[in-house]
Amino acid sequence: MINRYQLSNGVRVVEEPMPSIRSTSIGIWILSGSRNETNRNNGISHLIEHMLFKGTPTRSARNIAESFDTIGGHANAFTSKEYTCLYAKVLDQNAHEVLDLMFDMFFNSSFNEEELEREKNVIYEEIAMTEDTPDDIIHDYLHNVSFGNHPLSFPILGDEEALKQIDRDKILSYKDQYYSSDRIVISVAGSIPEGFDNKIDKLFSTIPDKSSSNDLLTTSYSNETLLKKKETSQAHLCLGYPGVHIGDHSIYALTVLNNVFGGSMSSRLFQKIREEMGLTYSIFSYHSSFRDNGLLTIYGATTTEQLDLLEDEIYKIIEDIKQHGITRKELDKTLQQLNGQIVLGMENPNSRMHHNGRNELLEQSHLTVNELIQAFENVTLNEIQKIADYIFKNQPSKACILPSNV
Repeated sequence: MINRYQLSNGVRVVEEPMPSIRSTSIGIWILSGSRNETNRNNGISHLIEHMLFKGTPTRSARNIAESFDTIGGHANAFTSKEYTCLYAKVLDQNAHEVLDLMFDMFFNSSFNEEELEREKNVIYEEIAMTEDTPDDIIHDYLHNVSFGNHPLSFPILGDEEALKQIDRDKILSYKDQYYSSDRIVISVAGSIPEGFDNKIDKLFSTIPDKSSSNDLLTTSYSNETLLKKKETSQAHLCLGYPGVHIGDHSIYALTVLNNVFGGSMSSRLFQKIREEMGLTYSIFSYHSSFRDNGLLTIYGATTTEQLDLLEDEIYKIIEDIKQHGITRKELDKTLQQLNGQIVLGMENPNSRMHHNGRNELLEQSHLTVNELIQAFENVTLNEIQKIADYIFKNQPSKACILPSNV
């Protein structure tokens, strides 16, 4: 059973005890990601995430690393378009200790200038590595062309020139603006030790009671085309169609549609384009939902000579779905697959912590495993056809990477 409550300063807490589990998964979530940035500070959210591990006034970076190693725990962090999360998984007997450590990292990081410049260099290498990986960077290119000048188009890793201008003062100013109590969620799952609620309250109630303004800028979709040339052997293609926002009830029908279309090995894209035609090694689709919109992405790579054929075949499969829909057999198979994925995924306390934390942060309803399965079981062929018509009525945005010698 999920327990939700709010501290006096607005910090939200969501807990899910899991009987017979001896580990505790803890996440500190903040509603701040690359969509909160500007051209001048693109990458600052991700940079802050890196710096969380680089020391506080009372703990050095080495102390932090040794603390996690000593208690046999695992800690990490990530940044997305809309949020940042610091999380850890430890034995329940060490949960109190690790929460002290995580709080110190998240809210008392020193942001030492020397460490800051060193970590920027690490991120520059991360950016370069991504640029050298066409099947990775092309998804950033697609977001760039799909969302134009909106911050959703910004890469999470950031822009190297913008990062060079970020110093300690700019980081502290950004944190002061976005790391407010109303944007923070504490998510805990697994074995929740005695007195842990009091521990959370003692630490996180010290955060000033501060509300932030609405940061959602109006988005619009662009069906433009972006072409890049790189030192590659293959041509890489990404197509983007407008999707649905987080909380839209049609997300269940869209999840089923995507699974049938290109989200699994038995999908139409994979079976036709890879298995039957041998056009690609990698072909798939996925849907990304944000607070106010979404994007359905299709990716494939092939030889330059076969690129037009690949794109044509994708459109043929889309047209067939628009004209004839999916079959009852495909729906039943997908529901069975999703059922298994949901149950297996939710057996892990780390998965539960992430699921609950994200839902609470983005103000979504908390469904039990059975309720989530039932939401998919309720999807009809008619609903799937409606969402297919809604998405595929648009012309897609397109990003393409060609070999430089073409």
